[in-house]
Amino acid sequence: MIKKLIFIAIVMVTASSCVSKKIYTELEDKYAQLKKESRALADENATLEQAKNQLQNQLEKLQQDYDAAVAQRDRLQQDYNATLSNLNNLKNSYDALEKNSASAIADNAAKNRELLAQLEAKEQALAAENDRLNKLKSELESRSQRVAELENLIASKDAAMTRLKDAISKALTNFEGKGLTVEQRDGKVYVSMENKLLFESGSWAVGSEGRKAVQQLGAVLAENPEIAILIEGHTDDVPYKGNAVLSGNWDLSTKRATAIVNILRENAAINPENLTAAGRGEYAPIATNTTPEGRAKNRRIEVILTPKLDEISKLLNEI
Repeated sequence: MIKKLIFIAIVMVTASSCVSKKIYTELEDKYAQLKKESRALADENATLEQAKNQLQNQLEKLQQDYDAAVAQRDRLQQDYNATLSNLNNLKNSYDALEKNSASAIADNAAKNRELLAQLEAKEQALAAENDRLNKLKSELESRSQRVAELENLIASKDAAMTRLKDAISKALTNFEGKGLTVEQRDGKVYVSMENKLLFESGSWAVGSEGRKAVQQLGAVLAENPEIAILIEGHTDDVPYKGNAVLSGNWDLSTKRATAIVNILRENAAINPENLTAAGRGEYAPIATNTTPEGRAKNRRIEVILTPKLDEISKLLNEI
């Protein structure tokens, strides 16, 4: 995407000599807005991946600390058992020596006190280590749950986009072979409609067949209010020579994108805040412009559907 934006920027600079300063400034502003949105999406995806990797690393570190704590506790338990065994042996010796010598009794009493002190210290150390172990275990479980929630949320978003793609494909079955395709890439759904389905040459008025396709698409989008909808207009590289009201291909692509937005807005169930119209002119081709077939593919409307990431952002903020 970044390489594509850089390419677009180079083409814009090259093309700037062919348009007026005002039009160039408007196009440059539109380009900057699109570039900003693209960067925001890329940054948001990178942030999600980075957060997932950080959580995974923390989880592995906690697992290592937990394993070390278990080993330390086992060593303390062994020391405690050995000390307890020594104490029992000394008590037995004390009982035997008590009959023989007051001096021996005194010595054993001192050793007993020393061993009791050692035993108490080891019991305290073992209790402290158990407390630390329980805390590490609790934190490990909490982090594991957070990672699982994040993974489940990302998986549910992908599954929702797959269901959306399938629903759109089903709704638009009648338009297969008429310049309409539905694809899922990078967590988004792309609906591409060639201009032959929507517009007459040089026009931004949507024909009856194209209007029907857009309305059927809108019916599916109305049932998915958590989806951001970007409508992009594209042209081939043949200079526009139609209505004098338009300044060129970029202006034409923008009006065509806006025409699609206006049809979608006729559906009251679609939130206008989810809609964005953008014109890309001839600067984002998907085929060669050297053949009639390639130019036909480049003259298109792309509807890009993106899941909203508010829930994921909220979960990351809570971690």
